[in-house]
Amino acid sequence: MSNLLPTNEHPAERVIRVLLGLGVLSLAFVGPKSAWGYLGLVPLATGLMGTCPLYTLLGFSTCPVKAR
Repeated sequence: MSNLLPTNEHPAERVIRVLLGLGVLSLAFVGPKSAWGYLGLVPLATGLMGTCPLYTLLGFSTCPVKAR
């Protein structure tokens, strides 16, 4: 499973994604109450899981290299 969903996000990026996701998701319940607010689930989920499928597809990672 680790090959399918590798950790490829920096911890600071994960925090930013979670906060951004919660902020955008709040638009579905507060303010304009638009269904577009549910797009906040994407950065929220990727931030909580620590993996971005687009990063995996492109072979990109912001996760610090682990020392061996």
